[in-house]
Amino acid sequence: MPPDTLGQHGLPVDAAPLGEEEAEDLLRGICFKTGPPRTVGVELEWLIHDREHPQAAVSHDRLRASADAVRATPLDAALTFEPGGQLELSSQPAGSLMACIDATAADLASVRDTLGRAGLALAGIGVDPWHPPRRLLQEPRYDAMESALDRSGPAGRAMMCTSASVQVCLDAGEEEPGPLGYGRRWQLGHLLGAVLVAAFANSPFQQGRRTGWRSTRQALWADLDPARTLAPQGRLAPRDAWAAHVLSTPVMCVRNADGPWDVPDGLTFREWIRGGGPRPPLRADLDYHLTTLFPPVRPRGHLELRMIDAQSGADGWLVPLAVATALFDDPEAAETVYRTVKPLAETAGLPAAPRNPLWTAAARDGLSDPELAAAAAVCFTAALEALPRMGASDHVLRTVAAFHERYVARGRCPADDLPDPAHAPYGKGPVR
Repeated sequence: MPPDTLGQHGLPVDAAPLGEEEAEDLLRGICFKTGPPRTVGVELEWLIHDREHPQAAVSHDRLRASADAVRATPLDAALTFEPGGQLELSSQPAGSLMACIDATAADLASVRDTLGRAGLALAGIGVDPWHPPRRLLQEPRYDAMESALDRSGPAGRAMMCTSASVQVCLDAGEEEPGPLGYGRRWQLGHLLGAVLVAAFANSPFQQGRRTGWRSTRQALWADLDPARTLAPQGRLAPRDAWAAHVLSTPVMCVRNADGPWDVPDGLTFREWIRGGGPRPPLRADLDYHLTTLFPPVRPRGHLELRMIDAQSGADGWLVPLAVATALFDDPEAAETVYRTVKPLAETAGLPAAPRNPLWTAAARDGLSDPELAAAAAVCFTAALEALPRMGASDHVLRTVAAFHERYVARGRCPADDLPDPAHAPYGKGPVR
């Protein structure tokens, strides 16, 4: 999430109010930047636990001290901390899969070493299995976010403070149709996305109890807000669909240079443009509004795949990164996978992801769902065949193959291996 500061001079005093037609044109122009897929990035969120006693909550002072120590560590990635103290590394756009993996692995080694000296460890789990939400960051953005999301129930606070993910960032794709065309990749993201939810589900517990979901994190996102986490509905072209969705989604907050931010109830951005807000919106407000939308696939010029739980193990994170990149960016794999997941649209039905039967089954059942298991088997086979063509190292190939053998080939997901949190040493060994 971006910082919530407004800059040294607050909102631009000379900026003209944003018009409705201008907003639509901006959204169509900035959401899908097309061209041959060349770059890849990853955003890794991690829970931070005491290395020896992960069930014990880490004090605010200790987390702040560790955050300061990590900030002082030279990193290639951008470093941020989420409201509950989760650590996020956002890689630079890399020119290849291996460049992204190598840079991220080096950063993670530095972060783990720094935290280890303080007796802390990173935990790759989609939802904290022990602790209730507690917000460390007391800032205007998060005050407003909490107030807005509380209207829909407790899922918002749990998402803000106890969840962690692997987010894969890929180029939008080519303007022309075909396996690498942006329209095909947009559709693929909303069908393959459910397969990725199921294959990498890794959050069956919350506050010490089994929830009944393989991916409790995805269940929280589906519960979060009536509109904010949905994919665009209808059958419009991607640019038109996204522009309409953005303007029809309620505004989370109206930023103020001084004092608390306003939290309107049900005011869409289109209504704000038409005079319904406390002041006319500016271009900067539209840019900010985009950061408060959390669909499973978010177009930000590139495509941001947001549906994957954080993964256990020292190298668990690289498996969804490698698999997703191979399935989107290798033309042969993309064609195979598109044919494989296209029939899943019938199961999904008309409701938008993630609130449709396909995504619900993925989060609840993981790969115990036969349809998702069959699709995952084809997808992982295609990825394993594509990765050598993309220059993947032997280590990456072995890591993806081991995940395939342990989980996908057996109709299982990481959630099936997580032990009861009352007895599990989550802060030690391979779960880090």
